[in-house]
Amino acid sequence: MKLLEEKVLQEGIAVNENILKVDSFINHQIDPVLMKAIGEDFADHFKDCGITKVVTIESSGIAPAFSTALAMQAPLLILKKSPSKVLNENMYQTIVTSYTKGASYELTLASHLISEHDHVLIIDDFLANGEAATGAIRLIRKAHATVAGIGILIEKSFQPGRAKLEEQGFSIYSQVRIAKLDKDVIELMP
Repeated sequence: MKLLEEKVLQEGIAVNENILKVDSFINHQIDPVLMKAIGEDFADHFKDCGITKVVTIESSGIAPAFSTALAMQAPLLILKKSPSKVLNENMYQTIVTSYTKGASYELTLASHLISEHDHVLIIDDFLANGEAATGAIRLIRKAHATVAGIGILIEKSFQPGRAKLEEQGFSIYSQVRIAKLDKDVIELMP
């Protein structure tokens, strides 16, 4: 997606070979015009997949997932990174290890919000090793729902996430694919 590619190249900050800061337009300050375009692009790409729900993991994926859900006129489910202190019964749960943060967390989904009839689109801000997406997939499978597609804003194509997910048969659409990342270096896939 051209608009997102331009933002990544102009405002993204390559900290090192693993970390790209996008806090000025995606995950700290949100560019609403960009989010609208991101949602419309995902909605257009996945329009023939029978999506009934859009799913994301809190918190950086919420804005683009909301924009996508709005464009698709589908409910948005937000997978929580910690169990609810109030409602901890009837929850699907799994453990996910964050590559970026070097820590594990419990991912949860309320069972009454999803069913075997749902066709789910997963939206996430980054794809690197595929751990977050794999955790979301585990929860969706526990509900016997179908993962109809995975939409990624920024994919680090030099890391194994895409291959891991494609080996499992998932359809992945990344709006920006990065070929190389290093301190002050961002190279996009041709």
